[in-house]
Amino acid sequence: MWLGYPLADPIAGLLIAAAILAIVWQSGKAVFTRILDGVEPEVVEEIRHAACGVDGVEVVSEVRARWLGHRLHAEVNVAVNPKLSVAEGHDIAREVNHQLLHHLSYLRGAVVHVDPIQEAGEEHHRIDSHTHDGLPTHSY
Repeated sequence: MWLGYPLADPIAGLLIAAAILAIVWQSGKAVFTRILDGVEPEVVEEIRHAACGVDGVEVVSEVRARWLGHRLHAEVNVAVNPKLSVAEGHDIAREVNHQLLHHLSYLRGAVVHVDPIQEAGEEHHRIDSHTHDGLPTHSY
């Protein structure tokens, strides 16, 4: 106002208020996502990429991740050659876990599930509705 522009102060105040609202919106979105255990898509892709790089992994069929405080927990389904022994599949799973811990410094740990390549994916783990032992109908 000293320079003869009476609207300068209100305009500057509105610009500052808009900047503050933008920062609050972005921060609120990030906090709300974390509260709901949300994980950014880039993190899921980074997990998938690290797991795909392990020798013996044919396909990474499922990746699930969630935040537990300031640390990330992941579950990864990988498919391998069905002719491998259980010990060889286990070694591949251990190496996937090892690589994930190296690639993501904020990762607390990962559960790695190994499937044969012809049964990769969650659809091969579903159990149809059924009853037994007098229990109500259920499925998994």
